[in-house]
Amino acid sequence: MGKNNWVVGLDIGTTKVSAIVGEPTESGVDIVGIGTHPSRGLRKGVVVNIEATVSSIKRAVEEAELMAGGEITQVYTGIAGSHIKGINSHGIVAIKEKEVKPADVDRVIDAAQAIAIPLDRELIHVIPQEFVVDDQDGVKDPVGMSGVRLEAKVHIVTGAVTSAQNIIKCCNRGGLNVCDILLQQLASAESTLSQDERELGVAVVDTGGGTTDLAIFSRGALIHTAVLSLGGNHITNDVAVGLRTPAHEAERIKQKYGCALVSLVSKDETIEVPSVGGRNPRIVSRQILAEIIEPRLEEIFSLVRQEIVRAGCEDLVAAGVVLTGGTAILEGAPELAEQVFHLPVRRGFPQGVGGLVDVVKSPMYATGVGLVQMGLKARGQEGRFRTRDSNVYHRVKGRMREWISDIF
Repeated sequence: MGKNNWVVGLDIGTTKVSAIVGEPTESGVDIVGIGTHPSRGLRKGVVVNIEATVSSIKRAVEEAELMAGGEITQVYTGIAGSHIKGINSHGIVAIKEKEVKPADVDRVIDAAQAIAIPLDRELIHVIPQEFVVDDQDGVKDPVGMSGVRLEAKVHIVTGAVTSAQNIIKCCNRGGLNVCDILLQQLASAESTLSQDERELGVAVVDTGGGTTDLAIFSRGALIHTAVLSLGGNHITNDVAVGLRTPAHEAERIKQKYGCALVSLVSKDETIEVPSVGGRNPRIVSRQILAEIIEPRLEEIFSLVRQEIVRAGCEDLVAAGVVLTGGTAILEGAPELAEQVFHLPVRRGFPQGVGGLVDVVKSPMYATGVGLVQMGLKARGQEGRFRTRDSNVYHRVKGRMREWISDIF
């Protein structure tokens, strides 16, 4: 396989930037390179410092290039942040020749996405949930069916134009072209969920450093998305304040000794906590650390549960909850989530890839691997999800040509 065939997922997160290189194979995709670097230019999932973000991207990409042995020029990147909004919409068109053609499907999706979007927002995804031919609902692929009326139900995700532009700007400055911008929790779902879970109904909770992203699937389709601006960094801050230790030490202690349930920690376990201002380190019970982490993580999960209830989806997630993102690695996180959601909970690991499987087998890389998998799918249907770009003129011209050829 040539290096031009690579699909690269660039997960620009609040705590880390990771670049994951996938090489398409007959059976799917092999991971051939991975690079990560701490991220310093983001806050709550949104770029706040271009220079710092560019340097993190460059470092991560260089590391991935070294491992994969080639140059990376284009990437699929993720977007998150509290500006992301998801809504359900639907459109109806008449079927022209009594049989559904691909052009009819495009027309009905266009009709469904014809909603008033403020100028400061743009479409990120239009995801078909199901089609209805005449009165027959639950159709996944209507092409070739007979009927007179075609309806489409879609989930539309919009985001702030400026956030998307800043991500593209950072990548461009790092010498990369952005093929597409994809919603992070969709990427996480792509790499961690089985088809059975999507059919039965499942919630993906991706708890990163700055945001917690939620995506709910039912009957195989995406029905709800949301982003909460709470994440692992809030836990780290609580640990830093509670144990009076510098933030980078708090992060290390959280990762190494953290536990999300006090009941899982024995009384006699202790940890050494470095102090600030040159004081001597202190010995602290590990239970105290768990007592700091548990309430904050419980709060994050409770907010996610409120969002699921608010969306009216609490009865639709029979397969339970899949936890992913770096915070899901915490010992006891699934057990705590089970107590909050009253549903079965599992950690989500990237699945369905070959190559460096052991290296990416962590909830931290769910988004990055998912971006590679979604990028591979998007290659076949380039330009389906981008909007407000320079080729609007060409698209309209192409449509006009189609219409004229239809008439004559």
